Amino acid sequence: MEEGLDPMGLDPMGLDPMGLDLFDLLTQQFQLEDVDIRTYSPLALAYIGDGIYELVIRTILIKQGNCPVNSLHKRASALVRAGAQSEMMRALEPLLTQEELKVYRRGRNAHPATMARHATVTEYRRATGFEALMGWLYLMGRWERMIELMKIGVEHIYHPQVR
Repeated sequence: MEEGLDPMGLDPMGLDPMGLDLFDLLTQQFQLEDVDIRTYSPLALAYIGDGIYELVIRTILIKQGNCPVNSLHKRASALVRAGAQSEMMRALEPLLTQEELKVYRRGRNAHPATMARHATVTEYRRATGFEALMGWLYLMGRWERMIELMKIGVEHIYHPQVR
């Protein structure tokens, strides 16, 4: 192994020496095959969207400075709960392209086997649509758009416009 590289082939600064992006690295390291994203169910998109959204929120919080984990958890929970995601969609829906709106609606109209304990059916469905959209953007490699929408949504939660 080259000096200064970790076992995944990344340098200590987190930069890939071969210029690969995350998907390239995952595909290479785990011998993954490309799958047509159109074959994913809206709930599968929501599954990955939930994970990537939580990772982004946790990353933002941890990069704001070290603090007790309990505090981090409370702050993250306030943004990843179904009610917050539902409220974000109120701000995001008018900004979506037709393609994004179609993905969101597929997620919103899906029938999950479970429901959130602290959300209405409407909030939970809207949140599922949000997660499906985030998952779709992530898997499509449209990370800038995904982050842009997340930023608008989070800002809407913290600084809602007069409605």
